[in-house]
Amino acid sequence: MADKSFLNWPFFEDRHRELAERLEAWCAKNLPVDHHDVDAACRELVAKLGRDGWLKPTAVDTDNPGPLDVRTLCITRETLARYDGLADFAFAMQGLGTGALSLFGTPNQQQWLAKTRAGKAISAFALSEPRSGSDVANTEMTATHDGDSYILTGEKTWISNGGIADLYVVFARTGEAPGAKGISAFLVPGDAKGLGIAERLEVIAPHPLARLSFDQVRLPALALIGKPGDGFRIAMSVLDVFRSTVGAAALGFARRALDESIKRVAERKLFGAPMAELQMVQGHVADMALDVDAAALLVYRAAWTKDMGAARVTREAAMAKLFATDKAQDVIDKAVQLHGGDGVRKGHIVESLYREIRALRIYEGASDVQKVVIARQVMSAG
Repeated sequence: MADKSFLNWPFFEDRHRELAERLEAWCAKNLPVDHHDVDAACRELVAKLGRDGWLKPTAVDTDNPGPLDVRTLCITRETLARYDGLADFAFAMQGLGTGALSLFGTPNQQQWLAKTRAGKAISAFALSEPRSGSDVANTEMTATHDGDSYILTGEKTWISNGGIADLYVVFARTGEAPGAKGISAFLVPGDAKGLGIAERLEVIAPHPLARLSFDQVRLPALALIGKPGDGFRIAMSVLDVFRSTVGAAALGFARRALDESIKRVAERKLFGAPMAELQMVQGHVADMALDVDAAALLVYRAAWTKDMGAARVTREAAMAKLFATDKAQDVIDKAVQLHGGDGVRKGHIVESLYREIRALRIYEGASDVQKVVIARQVMSAG
């Protein structure tokens, strides 16, 4: 059983502790799902999570609007990730995909949110391009203003839920100014004419990913999210909310790796005694526990700071994302080592964790990019 003592930290309220308890019971009953058909598995997960109310925190409730609760998002991602990486993915993409609508959408655009929160529509966040991943300001896809319409032309790649999403939030160059100030955000239905799946992308931890093509996709002007040229600001605001939740998912993977390792070294005998009696093994376990707790402190500091009303948590979220994902990689690597041959056997839990964690150090801002963000924040504060 994973350590839950962190829930007694002052970052949390009783409602967060109660949520964690209910979600733990739900996960034990419903996860993991069969991953054989990843598209079907994601659809099933979104439907189940929506049916049972777990997707409600991913977007604004238009009947009772209020800010997104980042601590709830983080607790949910951490818990889901401990049980099933694909379940965490399904939950997270519902939030990231609709983040721009929650924060900047018009009432008409926000009509989608009732569907995504109920698990009746799947969302996606389409920002990366073949030549502009971390460098968002280098976006090449265009959105040409044509009367009362915009025409989108170009490509997006590494799009989570690409090919199965019902709606995409897409960022394209509208040209109000050079670089970051000339990008806008658009709401694009998944069945829009001219939107195609150029390629399905397979990665080491199977998730639905695709390269999308936009062949003169015509959208009404009402599809514009926010104002022309606001796209970069919108994208960064969304990432500011959800980046710390990536750290929470990594924390969930790391906790599971630590739990599996503690069980392994208690049960496995080496040289006539349990592995747990070896000082070197104890050293590994101590390092793992230290990294887990330190990551949790950074993740939930960032989430608490945002929930307390901070306009931006760029520094805190970058620190949480960087530290938690990098240290989760270290924790999981130690878990593989402690499991020996079983640790690299396909289908073993620590082997799957080893594949799951690697992408988290890349998406929503690679580790090296987070270092640049942190350095700039620290130096500008001086």
